[in-house]
Parts: sequence; structure tokens; C-alpha cells
Amino acid sequence: MYQYTAFDRHFVHRRAAQFRDQLERHLAGQLSEDEFRPLRLQNGWYVQRHAPMLRIAIPYGELASRQLRQLAHIARTLDRGYGHFTTRQNLQFNWIPLARAADAMDLLAEVDMHGIQTSGNCIRNITSDALAGIAPDEVVDPRPYCEILRQWSTLHPEFAFLPRKFKIAVTGAREDRAAIGWHDIGLQLVKDEAGDVGFAVYAGGGMGRTPVIATRMSAFVPWQHILLFIEAIVRVYNRYGRRDNLYKARLKILVKAEGAKFVEAVQAEYRAILERDEGGGAHVIPQAELDRVAAFFVAPPGVAPRAESVDAIASTAYRRWLERNVHAHRLAGYRAVTLSLKRAGQAPGDATAAQMDAAAALADRYSHGELRVTHDQNLLLPWVRQDELHALWDEARAASFATPNIGLLTDMIACPGGDFCALANARSIPVAAAITERFADLDELWDIGDIDLHMSGCINSCGHHHSGHIGILGVDKDGAEWYQITLGGSDGSTLSGAAAPGKVIGPSFAAEEVPDVIEALVDTYRERRAASERFIDTVKRLGVDPFKASANAVRRATAAVPA
Repeated sequence: MYQYTAFDRHFVHRRAAQFRDQLERHLAGQLSEDEFRPLRLQNGWYVQRHAPMLRIAIPYGELASRQLRQLAHIARTLDRGYGHFTTRQNLQFNWIPLARAADAMDLLAEVDMHGIQTSGNCIRNITSDALAGIAPDEVVDPRPYCEILRQWSTLHPEFAFLPRKFKIAVTGAREDRAAIGWHDIGLQLVKDEAGDVGFAVYAGGGMGRTPVIATRMSAFVPWQHILLFIEAIVRVYNRYGRRDNLYKARLKILVKAEGAKFVEAVQAEYRAILERDEGGGAHVIPQAELDRVAAFFVAPPGVAPRAESVDAIASTAYRRWLERNVHAHRLAGYRAVTLSLKRAGQAPGDATAAQMDAAAALADRYSHGELRVTHDQNLLLPWVRQDELHALWDEARAASFATPNIGLLTDMIACPGGDFCALANARSIPVAAAITERFADLDELWDIGDIDLHMSGCINSCGHHHSGHIGILGVDKDGAEWYQITLGGSDGSTLSGAAAPGKVIGPSFAAEEVPDVIEALVDTYRERRAASERFIDTVKRLGVDPFKASANAVRRATAAVPA
């Protein structure tokens, strides 16, 4: 993991002190709400439905056990005892009083964390594959490049007030586990025929009201020039992106409208930076700088390939956990293990202070003090010895982390929805709970197999409903909560296929109908699937019409409601 330097620590402590001064002046009436709003947003503070919300960056998903313990401490002492892990590898607190906001920032700074640029119209948290550095299919470890991007983009003076928020995802593996096609900029590390490292660069992806898959800007940008090429993209966006319409301000709208002209403008800006900018070459990444940063991203001391062992444990529960929660590793004798944050009685992605402490203890005992936050709102231990898997399983079960449902229907992605978010049109948490209860039988879940179920409480798509095999979108109709269902979406993974938005299957449903609708969709799949065919493949083969018919057949409250 990257370790903060003295400069890094000074920076975040001074930023926390600056925020405390701003907060005190606001509470004293010296800064109006309009004056204070951009200051709090740039530090990750929102005002939500019931209380302030703090969003904390976990860059490219890497988290140390000491940091997780501090998050547990904040949850216990300043919040209501829990936090929420998001799809973009952040953690959110929903109940910290504004008067204690600066205290939270000081506590974060103590463990090299902050909320800088987790909100506002700027470059947000850089995200990546949770298996970065350990995946067997990895071409190049993306983490050193993610860290360089993080340092470059933090408080970048030219990009602090973009037309809209801006999100970057990076992957270095053959399989896209970072959903790069759905981001403003998606970066795929590749090697050319000579073995030189570079990036395939995509831009203009995004969800929201207009789901768009990113367009390829370049098949190969040398790694040394990646900051320059990204700067060219963001400059063109900053210059031409719309500021007159909130819904048309994202980069995806500009890329979609301009097409090839946008790509040409980026290439021209890229050449201008290299050839004409005063000091334009200063952001060419030197080999020495990459080496300096990459030195942090090595295997922990004592970790080296080991002999593979044969596990003789015959328990069905343990075998299921091995199949679903344990993942292949680039080092022989090691595995990555997902700690499931999806269980009955808690919202997807939520973790209590006690659970955070328990996860930190598991990381110390089995993963050299390191965890990852996954795109699917779970935690992952990246350095687990194969011969310690059974002991880890025993402890993970005791801490409620061992549900063997990774990739299954109840391993759903969901935003907090209307229970917390001021922007939400409908609640997500009660619907998620009802679906989890409906599909509580593990035997049934295993028979159903892999399904990505994603749910958002509003069109902002924080729950990534567009990319779900089954997507659920909360909508408002005359003050009532309704839910639109989509089918066939993809995040770009091998299972799902190329990134694509799901198709709406008809008029929205009432909240009480949603579990019946999901069951009807699943039953249709089970009736019509070919041998060993997964849900998404059956949808692609049959189209949405058979599923639409089965969903409409279970309408009750909405049977006579127009679209």
C-alpha cells in the first residue's frame, strides 16, 4: 500500500485545520450557507435528508486495518454506529452533526484519510479493480498509476470547477472488473507488440438520465504521457461542456453530441500541450517517479509463492464459501477472500463499528493488515494463505462476513435511497430487505446462479441500476414511490459481456410488487434456460419480451396504472 510522506501528512492536516476555520466561521454566522456550501462540498460534506453526510475517499479501494479501525471509532463516537461502503470505493457516514464535522476531519487526517474531492464538480476518487496487484489475469498492476493520478488530480487548479462531477476508473487486467466503460474516463493498461506499457483510453461514459458507454479516444497512450492525455480530455470538457443545464453538463453529453469532433479536439489539445504549453512536458511521468511510487505496491514482507495445499474439509457450507467468496491469486498458495457485507437485517454495503473492528482484526490476522473495498460494496482480504482458509472461514462466520452469496442475487448493489438521500425519489433499503428475505434459501440461490441485481433510489444512478442484469430504479409519481425494472445491463465483466445499459420492461411497479416481479423474472429464467446457461445469457438469447410478460402477470396495485 502507498504510505503517506511527511508532505502528504502535512497537507491533509492543514486541510483539516482549514476546514475547521471555515466551519467555525460558518457556525458563527460569518460565512453564509451559499458561501460555505462549496467549501464543505470540496471536503466531502453534503446536507442530506436528515443530517449532514460525509463521504470519505478510499483511493482505488485500498484500506489499512488501522484506517478501518479509525472509521469504526468515528462511527461509534460521532455517528450512529455504522457506515456505508459505496460502489466507487468510498465510505459514507450519514449522521455526524455539522458542529462535529471538523472533529471527524481531524480523526481522518490522523490515519492519512480525508474527504477531499469526494463531492463537487471536480475529479473524484480514482477507482480500480479490487484484485489489482493480485489477479492472475493482470497485465500491469494499475495501483502505481492510480496513485500518481490521485496526487496529480487533487486540488488541480484548472479542474476544481468543472461543468459537472468527473469520475476516472483504471484497470490493468484482461477482465474489466472496474466498469471502465461507465466512467467519464476509463483507462485500460495494455502492452504493445514490443512489450511497452501504455493505456487504451475511453471517455464519455456515464449513467444518470442518459446512460452512455464510453468512446475510445486512443488505443495506446504511452504510460509516460497519460497525465497529458487526461489533461487534454478534461481541458476540452472544461472549455466546451455545458454549464447552462445540470442534466446535460456531464462529459458523456458532450462526447455523444460531438462524436469524432471531440476525439479530434482532444488529440489537438494533447499535441498542443506537448508542443506549445509553457512547461507542458513537466507532466510527462519520469521513470524515477513511477519507480518511487511502485515501490510501495509490492507483496507484504514474507509473502512469496507457497506449495498449493489440498483442503479435505467436506462441509457443504465451507465448500460453498470456497466457491463463492474465495478467488484465485497470482501467487501460488495464496487466495483473495471476499467478506460479504450482504446479509439479512442490514442494508447492502453497511457495516457497523463492531463489524469494521472485526474486519480489521481479520485483516491483521490473515491479510497483513490490508483490505480492499470492492465495486460491489463488499470488503476483500488480498493476502490470505490457502492453508489458513478454514480458520478464516470460522472467524468470518462468527463476524457475519461468510455468507456464500458473492455474485448471487442477494449480493446486490444498492444506494441508501430515500431513507437518507435528499435527491432520492424512492427508498432502496426496504426493497433490498424484501428481496433478501424472499431469496433467503441458499439452495435456491445456488440453483439460480449468477445475477447482478443493481438498485438506485433515483435517476442519478448511484446504485448503478443501468449495468445490472436486473436493474431497479426508484421513481416518483405524484408523491408515491414506484420502481422501474430494466433487464440485460452489463458492467463490462467477462460474465456480463461488453458494457451496455439494460432495457426497461414496461411501466413501473409499486414497492410491494417488486419482490414478486423479481421472483417472476427468475422463474422465467429457470423455466427457459438452456443447460448451464446463466441468467444474462438467457436474457440475451430470448430478449426481454418473455420476462416482461411474466413481470406484468404479477401486477396487482399497478394493473390498471398507465405508463
